[in-house]
Amino acid sequence: MPHTFLLEPAVWTGAGTFWCADGEPLPAEARTEVAHRAECWLLSGTLKVHGSPPVEFVNAYRIEPPGRDGATLKWSSESATLGKLQGTFSVIGSSILSVYRSESAGYHGAEHYRRVDDDSYESTGLLLLEDRPLSSWQVLLRRGS
Repeated sequence: MPHTFLLEPAVWTGAGTFWCADGEPLPAEARTEVAHRAECWLLSGTLKVHGSPPVEFVNAYRIEPPGRDGATLKWSSESATLGKLQGTFSVIGSSILSVYRSESAGYHGAEHYRRVDDDSYESTGLLLLEDRPLSSWQVLLRRGS
């Protein structure tokens, strides 16, 4: 069963839960768009957390198209909050695992995408600063038509 998330251009939306460092669960909504260009793939997304006050995390990744093995994709991103991030997406069976780190700020984390079916993935992630958890999330993403 081939993967559709990342490997096919699409818009994915979903809902789930975001946990702050204190463990408080908050409802969250996600939107991710994947586009393929000849020179790179682009992933742009938002995660809206319905807290008091509400918070929206915005990310944009530049992904190197897959090499010969097609199982590992390098990506980079830059944000005002986290600085420059470097990471990899690795295709492992029914999962896609992303591991990332900040070049200078001490942030690092991981995100796991579990394939439910062609049009659904469950995303579970964690962000840490050094050895301290800052946030985590779990969202069910569905591909739009």
